Amino acid sequence: MLRGAITAVSALGLTIAPVAAQAAPSPISRAPAATEDSESLTTTGWVLVAIGGALLIWGIIELTNDDDPKSP
Repeated sequence: MLRGAITAVSALGLTIAPVAAQAAPSPISRAPAATEDSESLTTTGWVLVAIGGALLIWGIIELTNDDDPKSP
């Protein structure tokens, strides 16, 4: 049970940490540099969101899974 809870909290932390870091105000404002392949950078974001969502679902499954052995 404890292992499942630790897994779920870790998965949640991994998905929330980048959002919290991005929301923090930056002391220096910089304009983003233009790149040739700027569209490929947006697809990378969706891949990271999909991986984070999969980790979150996996953590919830591990948290609710009843692995305790039944004694007779």
